[in-house]
Amino acid sequence: MKREALRVEPISSFLDRVKAPTSPVTRAGNMIFVAGLPPFDPETGEIRGMGIERQSELIMEQMKLCLEAAGASLDNVMKCNVYCTSTKHFATFNAVYARYFPTDPPARIFICTPEWFGPFDVEIDCIAMT
Repeated sequence: MKREALRVEPISSFLDRVKAPTSPVTRAGNMIFVAGLPPFDPETGEIRGMGIERQSELIMEQMKLCLEAAGASLDNVMKCNVYCTSTKHFATFNAVYARYFPTDPPARIFICTPEWFGPFDVEIDCIAMT
């Protein structure tokens, strides 16, 4: 089974600019893998400082966009990994996450990481199946 790397704008252009050796989403057969991505501003494709609620909304929208590019949706997500700079963001993130997965949410882990390379606090990646 061959891996297919998909372009998703404006995410792919940003990754190209910063020379990040990753694809936003890959697909092989019925499996889809969405990379952990920072909260990109949808208008500019840039990372800007903002509150955790807005960061969480942006990363969920990006995940949704990546899934759609691969022919899937949030309903196809089997597992999410959430990486966050502090447990103090847990409740706020959960409130946003619950809006995207209102019933039967996928398996998930919430991992704290000390810091990122930019002005953001949260990333999420996922595995989905079609």
